[in-house]
Amino acid sequence: MSVSLDLMRNAPAAASFAPETLPGWTYDNAEFFALERERLFLTNWQIVCHVSDLPRPGDFATLDLPGERAFVVRGSDGQIRGFYNVCRHRAAAVVDGPRGHCGEVIRCPYHGWTYALDGRLKAVPGEASFPNLDKARFGLRPLDLEVFLGFVFVRFRKDAGPSVADRLAPYRDELAAYRLEEMEPAGPPWRVDPGVDWKNVMDNYLEGYHVPVGHPGLYRLFGNRYEVEVQAGNVSRAIHWLRDKPSSNWSERLYQTLLPEVEHLPADRRRAWAYYVLLPNVAFDIYPDQMDFLRVVPTGPGRSLILGRSYRLPGPDRRMRAAQFLNWRINTQVQREDDRLIQSVQIGLASASYGTGILSEKEVALRQLHEMVREALPVARLSQPPAPGTMRAMNENLQNV
Repeated sequence: MSVSLDLMRNAPAAASFAPETLPGWTYDNAEFFALERERLFLTNWQIVCHVSDLPRPGDFATLDLPGERAFVVRGSDGQIRGFYNVCRHRAAAVVDGPRGHCGEVIRCPYHGWTYALDGRLKAVPGEASFPNLDKARFGLRPLDLEVFLGFVFVRFRKDAGPSVADRLAPYRDELAAYRLEEMEPAGPPWRVDPGVDWKNVMDNYLEGYHVPVGHPGLYRLFGNRYEVEVQAGNVSRAIHWLRDKPSSNWSERLYQTLLPEVEHLPADRRRAWAYYVLLPNVAFDIYPDQMDFLRVVPTGPGRSLILGRSYRLPGPDRRMRAAQFLNWRINTQVQREDDRLIQSVQIGLASASYGTGILSEKEVALRQLHEMVREALPVARLSQPPAPGTMRAMNENLQNV
């Protein structure tokens, strides 16, 4: 399914579109949030880092979701493995911080239980005080882990659905053209606290309908040429292309001028910005000059963090570095604009005047997210939340309808 803002090519008939968004109450409700955690976030793949973030044995990166902690670590054999970040003794985190280096072993900072980089329990202080301790039974709990085009993913529920590679199969070849596996960090990780629900963030990210009004800089750069496509597996792609007309803004105009011709990319991607989404909350912004990933992490009802990092191919020349700087400058402004928009929306979602919104045909990828939520949590079909304490039972009843 593909939609272009200028030509509306291959647009589905209006009758095939759900006329309504998710109801406003689902964006700030504690019981609904608990169901989202279980049915959406713990069952789906979550991006942790790029392989270049773990260059040496003992390098690790962590992932936190409400109620669960994980980390990935490169072993002495060069393999990357994923584990719950939970000591088997008294449940402390065995590694701290978003990333770091633990040396040749993983040592819990609470009581010193020590694990090999492959998760085996190696040493227990005062081991004699644990009668009949079978260390083979008390290694770190492993997680499903997948590396796709250089990016490391984990999930907390085993065998919960297709692999990342299967889900992103429609886009594998075009993604591979960017040589993502060869990339390295272009700067430190970043985080944004927008003060809104995770779905509000993703709703905004998934549609370009707001660009002409909400992002004047992007509109100067790209005009109306914007295409979005959704695929089975709850994945989507959106693209827009730099136009030839010079922008009136100096940063944008210089980016148009300085962006090098990236010869390993297909001709139609050398001046295109492309966005790939792995629902419910993982996205890739891919430009000719660099890329970044982001994950929108729910932190509570109506609250979330946006976490990400940028990457580029090694050895950029001065012109490429200038383009990358200008890209960062442009997108920093875009983020400021988006923050204002979604913060306004979050307040409006709680208004007595608002129940649901109407979806445009241009919002096909947003619709895909809302249908995913409704499928996983059918209680989201209700215009009003169930009585307190009844949501889980109501959801189960609707699941069986």
